[in-house]
Amino acid sequence: MTVDTTTPHSPLEAWSDRLARLAPGARAVEQPFLTQLTLRVTDSAAASAVGDALGVSLPAAPCTFTAGAGPYGELGVLWMGPDEYLVLGRPGSQVDLEDALRAALSGSRGAVTDVSAQRTTITLAGPRSRDVLAHGCSIDLHPSAAPTGTCVQTMLARAGVVLLVDDTDRDQFTLLVRSSFAEYLAAWLVDASVEYREWAT
Repeated sequence: MTVDTTTPHSPLEAWSDRLARLAPGARAVEQPFLTQLTLRVTDSAAASAVGDALGVSLPAAPCTFTAGAGPYGELGVLWMGPDEYLVLGRPGSQVDLEDALRAALSGSRGAVTDVSAQRTTITLAGPRSRDVLAHGCSIDLHPSAAPTGTCVQTMLARAGVVLLVDDTDRDQFTLLVRSSFAEYLAAWLVDASVEYREWAT
């Protein structure tokens, strides 16, 4: 038996058609191979230097994220803890981003770890996406409680996820899930959206 190790395969490669059937109530699309770097920063000067290097400032408030375009393309920076962040970037940018972050941290206490292979990413959007998530998540996702820019670590249908509220007006969310739980979560999303498939705006 020969195993192809040259072509990367995303955790949900075989699920694209089934995820597409969530429409019209919700639309789910995998965004595989995003760069994901865990960043530890312990002082404000280093945090400022990191923001300057990325072109995107670190989130100042807990349970939020910042996003924007910098010298390394579109980036997201997620607040994960008092001195811990997750930097999301385009696929294949790990080396450049890691080098930039290490340079920005030079002389201060901090760390950068490439965790890109740990999770895959699902974008969920549509008029019933919030209802689908409510079937398996205890977080209040009403816009008044979870406005655009919210970022939480939570459980969704017994799978640990990082959930981002991308745009409340478009009911768009991003889910980061460990690769080993990706198929389980995809199957749950398909099942949880059954009642909304014939729903029309």
